[in-house]
Amino acid sequence: MGKGTFLQKVCLILSGTGGKAPPFPLFHILIIDGTQNRTSEGEMGSQGDQRRRLSSLLDEVAVDEGMNRTAVEGVTVGRVSKSAPRGPVVYQPKILIVGQGRKRAYLGGEVYQYDPYNYLVLSVPIPAECETEASPEEPLLILAISVEPTMLGEMILEMDEPLIPAAGPTPRGISSSPMTEDLAGAVIRLLECLRSPLDSRMLGAQTVREIVYRVLLGEQGGALRSLASRDEHFARIARVLKHIHAEYASPHSVEGLARKARMSVAAFHHYFKLVTASSPLQYIKRVRLDQARLLMAHDGHNASTAARAVGYESASQFSREFKRLFGVTPVEDAGQTRARLVAG
Repeated sequence: MGKGTFLQKVCLILSGTGGKAPPFPLFHILIIDGTQNRTSEGEMGSQGDQRRRLSSLLDEVAVDEGMNRTAVEGVTVGRVSKSAPRGPVVYQPKILIVGQGRKRAYLGGEVYQYDPYNYLVLSVPIPAECETEASPEEPLLILAISVEPTMLGEMILEMDEPLIPAAGPTPRGISSSPMTEDLAGAVIRLLECLRSPLDSRMLGAQTVREIVYRVLLGEQGGALRSLASRDEHFARIARVLKHIHAEYASPHSVEGLARKARMSVAAFHHYFKLVTASSPLQYIKRVRLDQARLLMAHDGHNASTAARAVGYESASQFSREFKRLFGVTPVEDAGQTRARLVAG
């Protein structure tokens, strides 16, 4: 097994979402689809036709298990053929669109279900729990699109139109909305591009831009607009989160992070929890444990070296906190992950 393929499988197993391993771009769009048989009245008409078309195209372009690059920069496709029970995961910034089956995210006492009728928006990295339904007969099929905040800012300036306001003064980093015909149509056009290298080169980028535009117009556009702003509380917290992910092994204090956000400590605590449903110290701990998990599964680190690599001074403390989060010891988790890689 090549190193690239190995890493792709590790990422699928550890993330539970088919996502790629850190470091991640600041914003992603992820689209998940399949071919569930529905015969309700709501499935009739153009929306039902769109879902079936989207399924067929994704099945055509997402041939291999795992995540694979396409001819369009920043766009990957993938196939996931195994279910994943509810477990911890760090969601990366994405939009998730499901065409078959369902996924559920659990955060702060809330359940966010995304299915063929609702898409999920994640505008910052969010530690949460997730469960996935998939099988070889009915796999989840995935299209992932990376989008930069600079693109969002440029598009907002060009639009120069009133948009749906964010839900509340500071939106949470995770939310869901009903899937629209316009958004589904844009996704279908991108998938059609991916079947042709020439179409991908000539039309792919502008079709990605259309998808982002449709999301900006929707109910969850407020979080994306906040992300593109440099002054809003949401954008300040987003920059701190990016810093934490880039420097997870470095010492962090709440006071230092508050200064980076240009907020008082009290305000920083308040807005950090509004966006992430977590305290700053809990968030940092979660990021370090997930990074250590990846190091052990992919790079062969033992528990002690992985603990030091992510900023822990005590290997025993690391092992205790790892087991508390993942339910098994670091050694057991690495062994289970490698066994699944060999089997898959």
